[in-house]
Formats: sequence, C-alpha cells, structure tokens
Amino acid sequence: MRFVVAAIAILSALPPLLAADKLTFQDRVELMRGLMAEYAKARVLVPRSRKNLEVNADGTYDKREWQTIAKESGPAARVGDMIQITKVDIESQKIVLQLNGGFKGGRHWYDGVNVGMGPSTNPAQVPVGNGDANAPGGTTVEVVFHKPIEPIKASEVKKMLAAVLDFDQHSATELFSETLPPETKKAIQEKRATVGMSRDQVLMALGRPKYKPRETKDGLEIEDWVYGTAPGRITFVTFNGDKVIKVKDEYAGLGTDVGTEVIK
Repeated sequence: MRFVVAAIAILSALPPLLAADKLTFQDRVELMRGLMAEYAKARVLVPRSRKNLEVNADGTYDKREWQTIAKESGPAARVGDMIQITKVDIESQKIVLQLNGGFKGGRHWYDGVNVGMGPSTNPAQVPVGNGDANAPGGTTVEVVFHKPIEPIKASEVKKMLAAVLDFDQHSATELFSETLPPETKKAIQEKRATVGMSRDQVLMALGRPKYKPRETKDGLEIEDWVYGTAPGRITFVTFNGDKVIKVKDEYAGLGTDVGTEVIK
C-alpha cells in the first residue's frame, strides 16, 4: 500500500506535458530525421514574424493575420522562394519549425542552426544545410494539433503544411543528388560521409561541422571536419583539398575506434 501511494505521488508530480506526451523517443527521432534540413517552396507569402505563425493540423491558417504581419515586418518568403527548415522542436501539442534561421535569420541563417527534441530537453546544437535557400529572411511556423500528438510521420506533417509550403521534389537530398552516383546518393540519404565525397556532399550529408582544424601532415594540407560532442560519438572527416580522404568514428573519452575508412 505504501508503495502504491508513493507511486501515485511521483506520477502526480510529473509535469503535465510529460504525462500527456504520446510520442516515444523513437517517434521524435524519426520526425526529426524527416523534417530537419528539408527544403520547400513557398506557396503563399510567408511573413517574418516575432511570434510563431500557426498552421492547424487540418491545414488551415489565419490568412488575414499573416497578411497583417507581412505588412508590418515584411516577407520571410515570397511565392516561389525556396526555404529550408533549420530547427525542429517537438512539443506535446505542436511541432515548431524554424525556417531559414527564424525571425533574425536571412541570407546567413546557416551560421547558427540547431535542432531540439523538446518538450523538456534543451536544443542540441546540430548544424544543418548548406545555405542554398533563396528566401529574403526567416520566420517560424508551428503545426498546432490542439491535443497531444499521436505517432505521426514527417510526410504527414508536410501534407498539413501543403497550403503554405510545397515539399514535393524539394527535399535536401533530392535537390542535390539527382546527378550523383548511386553510392553517394545512398550515403547522403543515410547521413554519413564517405571517402571521395566533396565538401558540398559532406555538407548535405552531415551539415556544417562544429570544428575545422587544419594541419600539414606528410606533406599534405589536410583539414578535419569534426562532428558530434562528448560524451558520445565523434566523427572526423578529413579533406585534402575538396575531397574526403579519411572518415573516422570514435566515442569521446572512451578511446574506442568504431570504424575508419581511408582512401586507397
């Protein structure tokens, strides 16, 4: 009896958002993978807005409010402009998508992009994208469900935004990989770097690195792109000029080499 009472006390102390959450960690990871760094074309004028622009889960939004905001703050994206999702936050009843770096973003939005896995965690700094979006500014759109979110696919979220953003044939991978060899396309889709890739291809696969140290080794001018943070998996992508000559994964602090690929 004492155990039951203690359990009830613990459950009642949980934050309401966590108790109502219906998405598993894996659900969140899959949503992140399907939305982060994706490109879309604006179907309507999307305003720059200090507050999040709401789109309901049924695809409707307040057109008059958006027009009013656009008159005050100008456009984040005009009809036909390409935008990119640069941050994703998944909350209990909404999915928040930062476009081109948010309200303060613009041509150089890619300098500070990140992705968070709410509702209660802090954003993890995960750079994405390579600066190809052509919209004049940034803003933030949230898909509002008005109830705890059930397990859902990224493709379904994109359909909810169809009245505003056109994701068809404009994903980051599709735009960049149409003319690439099959093995390179596969690596980009799997978000991994391989020997022989160019800098642009690595950017597409992994995003911008956290560090880019340079050195001269064995007569070669090399540059390492470092991804990941400790404790955890760290990926070192080594370039000679524009080509990857080595990819190495390690777990920081553990001294464990989990795989190395070297040019032959």
